Amino acid sequence: MDLRTQIQEKINQKTKPLGALGKLEALATQICLLQETLSPSLQNPHIVVFAADHGIAEEGVSAYPQEVTYQMVYNFLRGGAAINVFAKQHQIQLEIVDAGVKHTFPENLLLWQHKIDFGTKNFLNSPAMTEAQLQKSLDYGKKIIQHIRSRNCNIVGLGEMGIGNTSSASVLISLLLNIPIELCVGAGTGLNSQQIEYKTNVLRKAIETHKLPESSPYTILQYFGGYEITQMVGAMLEAQKEKMLVLIDGFIASTAFLVAYQIEPKMIANAIFCHKSAEQGHQTLLERLGVEPLLDLQMRLGEGTGCAVAYPIVVSAVEFINKMVSFADAKVSSKS
Repeated sequence: MDLRTQIQEKINQKTKPLGALGKLEALATQICLLQETLSPSLQNPHIVVFAADHGIAEEGVSAYPQEVTYQMVYNFLRGGAAINVFAKQHQIQLEIVDAGVKHTFPENLLLWQHKIDFGTKNFLNSPAMTEAQLQKSLDYGKKIIQHIRSRNCNIVGLGEMGIGNTSSASVLISLLLNIPIELCVGAGTGLNSQQIEYKTNVLRKAIETHKLPESSPYTILQYFGGYEITQMVGAMLEAQKEKMLVLIDGFIASTAFLVAYQIEPKMIANAIFCHKSAEQGHQTLLERLGVEPLLDLQMRLGEGTGCAVAYPIVVSAVEFINKMVSFADAKVSSKS
């Protein structure tokens, strides 16, 4: 009997009607298969928030000024953001990364100093980063996962902060999935319909300027990605090698997943999609991937908040398969 069959048999013998726990059963199966066991575990959960700035913000595609990126990093470090509240609530270790913020932080902060540059270049005019910067970003993401894995962590959520990063994500999705940019652009931090139209036109012009037909995910990432997105890709690829569960947050994190998935399709086995963002591009991406996230709370904050809010559901999936008794143990009659 193969492992999947054994897992299903164990679930079917629990004191409940067949399939009565719905998506929790599929989630438990996924975790058991990844960990290659009938008794899965969640160890030392982490959420890593990558922060970086984007040159495209110069074009006025965001409702907020660029300095909000570094200001929010200080907020994370002080414990005042939504992700701090939710991570503390669920006892999740939080790590903050300067992947490329347009600000110089003091060296004595509890911050991963992985700055590649003070923001990417404006991809309306030039590639967002060089090949060397792309590779350094991927390597930095890999190193963070190696560090937290050494601390016996087997589940990690990835979040981000970066004014302008919905523009980057929209272009990445458009090119990676070969769909019109209009289907990928949303309100971001709160744009109105006129501002969304302007943002769409700017991104369309950027795509037309560089003309990257049939390009590899790496090339598309180099031209239109952000340092935080690229470090997330590196982190996801390393987590896949380490057989870690990866909690996928909203629009930006799912875009990073798409890049990682096109590089390594086995990545899908590690991924738990936490929530459906209110961003149009995220909904388009989820549909194309054929995945259904755990939650739909109309969130569009980022920071890894979806990971933290969904984490207790993942815990429930593990708890029921490990601790719920069988019909035989409970001396309860099963379905004939």
